[in-house]
Amino acid sequence: MTIDPIRAARAYLLGVAEPPAPALSMFVEALGPVEAAARVKAGEVPDPVRDETSARSARDHVEADLENAAAAGARLVIPEDDEWPGWPLLALHNACGRGLRWAGPPLALWVRGPVALDDGLQRAVSVIGARAATSYGEHVASEFGYGLAEAGATVVSGAAYGIDGAAHRGALGAEGTTVAVLGCGVDVRYPAAHSRLLDRIADTGAVISEYPPGTPPAKHRFLVRNRLIAALSAGTVVVEAGVRSGARNTASTAAALGKVVLAVPGPIGSAMSLGCHELLRLGAATVVCSVPEILEAVGQVGADLVTPREKPKRSTDGLGDQALRVHEALKTRGGLSPEQVSSASGVPLSRVRALLPELELTGLAARGEEGWCRLRS
Repeated sequence: MTIDPIRAARAYLLGVAEPPAPALSMFVEALGPVEAAARVKAGEVPDPVRDETSARSARDHVEADLENAAAAGARLVIPEDDEWPGWPLLALHNACGRGLRWAGPPLALWVRGPVALDDGLQRAVSVIGARAATSYGEHVASEFGYGLAEAGATVVSGAAYGIDGAAHRGALGAEGTTVAVLGCGVDVRYPAAHSRLLDRIADTGAVISEYPPGTPPAKHRFLVRNRLIAALSAGTVVVEAGVRSGARNTASTAAALGKVVLAVPGPIGSAMSLGCHELLRLGAATVVCSVPEILEAVGQVGADLVTPREKPKRSTDGLGDQALRVHEALKTRGGLSPEQVSSASGVPLSRVRALLPELELTGLAARGEEGWCRLRS
């Protein structure tokens, strides 16, 4: 099989370095993927690059990786492709340039699904949270996923149990686009109970990973993939999270990348809401309670603005301070004399005598045989 040299080089480099590989990323940027791959194979690299690649530099499974990907219905998307999501991933490039080693940008991405990444991630929101989610959290995540997809936004998450799965299902329920970012190969069914969900996502959206086909899941890989979940969208919504959790890690990553971080408040006694409440308490996230609020937060300035909710009107709205005090001094049963109203309200008698007829004209008070009484609250 004939393989484009640039695609082959990037496929090789994905296999020899465990992401993130910031030194290798900068090496590739400086020399280009073909030259960088040749030097890695020959061992002619600076020490930081050698540290990231020496354990696997002899591994060249490019043909097998591409064949396995094709068998799974996946493709390798590289920065040289038109669909490469360069704009959202620029945040990782910039952060890596500031010395944040965990922010090394991906060298390429394995993708299973029909969505072109540049188009699908143009207006995207990450919805994340606890695996051991409560029914409240799953309900909120599902509603958010559905509402965001219905509004034309792509829902990005990690396909895990709990909040992630609920957000994906919500988006699929609205027949919208959703993207799952994995910490294993795109052909690996993990978690096993989400095999059908992953297939449904791949049918209309995308399942993506930095890891070559067949790569097994590992705890550190899920922490590493969190930077992609944070980077690939305009903002991250944390629905539920423990104080120490992957969701908190993703939220911190999103903040470091300059992305919008939003958190959903929950019951103060719920362990699954402690992480959200901590983010809000520290000012690291903005509270969000609805899809319109999410869209307003992640949208362009002046776009997707939330329509202010109408406040319930009271019959006493518009009354001045003294008029309000006179109205509150009146009783709904029985009547009071102006002198009694003045004493109860603390408003001078002359002013009370002027205000009572005004309240009568507006239907808030009435004069009867026993005196003045209140008609409405």
